[in-house]
Amino acid sequence: MDQRSNPTFSDAKDSVRINKYISSSGFCSRRKADEYVQAGCVTIDGETAESGSQVFPGQVVLVNGKPVIPTDDHVYLAFHKPLGITCTTDRRDKSNIIDYIHYPMRIFPIGRLDKNSTGLILLTNDGDIVNRLLRAEGRHDKEYVVTVDKPVDEDFKRKMEGGLPILNTITLPCKVKLSGKNTFHIILNQGLNRQIRRMCEYLGYKVVRLKRIRILNLSLGTLPVGQYRELTAKERKDLFSILEKNRK
Repeated sequence: MDQRSNPTFSDAKDSVRINKYISSSGFCSRRKADEYVQAGCVTIDGETAESGSQVFPGQVVLVNGKPVIPTDDHVYLAFHKPLGITCTTDRRDKSNIIDYIHYPMRIFPIGRLDKNSTGLILLTNDGDIVNRLLRAEGRHDKEYVVTVDKPVDEDFKRKMEGGLPILNTITLPCKVKLSGKNTFHIILNQGLNRQIRRMCEYLGYKVVRLKRIRILNLSLGTLPVGQYRELTAKERKDLFSILEKNRK
């Protein structure tokens, strides 16, 4: 597809890469946009897009036949996820987070918090920041409060902090603070599937309650269960600054 042949396209600087164009619409993350492109589900002015295709002003982009229109009206939400809610945009799942929140604009969760866990999760329609947060997942702190089925001690703390063999790897060093007879705080900068639960199980413990209370500079605070709030201007500024530092 010769996008440059259109006489209305004055300069390549007016164009934007197809995955960024789609993600900036809030349709999905940039990573998911790449998957749509690779699957042949994306067209630009009726022509099937390829990885690296550029979109110029005035062109019509469709994903699975649906028009995609970028927006600068970005939304950034902090949500206190209750038990039983699934962090998916799949509306066939009756417990999906999107129907639960019922926000008036199309949004999607950044990352996951498993169905049996509660606490802070971020949602947005900014595909760029989703991509940047997920790509930097191994470099940002997430803090949890965990209650297990029997008392924890200094030996438990030492073993958790030092790394444990789960999912065919050794977990990265983390920080653990004992905060009660059966309760501890843990700060991870890793995102393995059900990581905390698997780490506890390895040491013979079962997680009874797990709540995420912080992601980077963003804290759950006193936000009630099942409620959301918009990030403040300072929170957004600090978050973008951290992500930019991580990128460099």
